[in-house]
Amino acid sequence: MPEMGLIEMNRVNVSVQCSAEPDGIICPQKVRWEDGRVWDIERVLHTCRSPDLSFEGVRYTVLIEGMEKYLYQSGRQWYVFVA
Repeated sequence: MPEMGLIEMNRVNVSVQCSAEPDGIICPQKVRWEDGRVWDIERVLHTCRSPDLSFEGVRYTVLIEGMEKYLYQSGRQWYVFVA
């Protein structure tokens, strides 16, 4: 049970359509939720690896419907955290 005021986050795997730049950089373009809904990624704002191992792989800060969201890639698998 989470502490008072903390929200428990669950990892949810998603499908991601992406392209690769000539230099190997991955650019996610669309996110498909497990129920089939699809969102366009308007822009990738930032990418980083966890300095403190708080998440696995690479975190992409993306813009979806004008809002900043986090999308994660670990190996060939993509995921998000939801409350």
